[in-house]
Amino acid sequence: MLHDQTPGLEDHLQNEMSIGYIGFDPTAPSLTLGNYVQIMLLSLFQKCGHKPLVVMGGATGRIGDPSGKDKERVLKTIDELDKNIEAQTVQFRKFLNFDEGQNAAILVNNFDFYKNMNVLDFLRNVGKNTTVNYMLSKESVKKRLETGISYTEFTYQLLQAYDFYCLYKEYGCKLQMGGSDQWGNIIAGTDYISKVLEDGKAYAVTTPLLTKSDGSKFGKSEEGNIWLDPELTSPYKFYQFWLNADDADLPKLFRYFSFKECEEIEALEIEYQENPRMLKQILAAEITERIHGKAALHSVEKLVHLSLARMALRNFCTLWTSKI
Repeated sequence: MLHDQTPGLEDHLQNEMSIGYIGFDPTAPSLTLGNYVQIMLLSLFQKCGHKPLVVMGGATGRIGDPSGKDKERVLKTIDELDKNIEAQTVQFRKFLNFDEGQNAAILVNNFDFYKNMNVLDFLRNVGKNTTVNYMLSKESVKKRLETGISYTEFTYQLLQAYDFYCLYKEYGCKLQMGGSDQWGNIIAGTDYISKVLEDGKAYAVTTPLLTKSDGSKFGKSEEGNIWLDPELTSPYKFYQFWLNADDADLPKLFRYFSFKECEEIEALEIEYQENPRMLKQILAAEITERIHGKAALHSVEKLVHLSLARMALRNFCTLWTSKI
């Protein structure tokens, strides 16, 4: 899952319990399977003894991140964003441990960093420490110079940098993680911290953008996004998504989404190398139970078995009729 990292990160992680964060802008009423790549990163981070910090983009969601976009985002209303944050917060509490242990997760809304700040304070304290040349060098900005980028989205990297600074000061958070398309925004934060804080040292790590073997974006079906909310994507459709995965994607998907040990995954791959559908069923069952619960998984498996039985009966009847 590693794409890039800043120097010194491994020593930092080995020497102390680290606090690391990933930001999520609430642009939809539910998290998607694409978001779950980063949730897995936080989960594995926590399982290794570190403390995950989830940042809900109550502020950055009002601005719009230009990363990975070839045109301006349509901004959500404040009410929409607040409702999305409320719904996604419930989902996060299912996937990470927020209640027990020294490394229990933390959830923060970055709107709290800005609600008492006026524009002059922001320009003086944040804008003054970043040059336009530096901001223009970011890939997310360079890609949009020909098609156009608003001043609003242009300044997104400043907000993300200031988020990192606030988390560093308030929680001792020295690590930001995210997809590889976030590298420029994350580095803006590490650079800002090193400028304004004496001995300020922060780190970054990114994951590759997960794609299917055909090059298309992971986490979508023909009908659109695969949601983590059962009202938007039923547990049955969620389960079927994994069964319909390309055989060539299985090694990657197991290593991203399974909590099984490496040795167990490798043993399963050898055991079922001639039966990839069984591998898909194992992964589908694990991830469906984690997202939707045991009861939902049992219901799905009954439907799948019933569907297979009907198909077998239909094929038998067709064959018998043709013989008659």
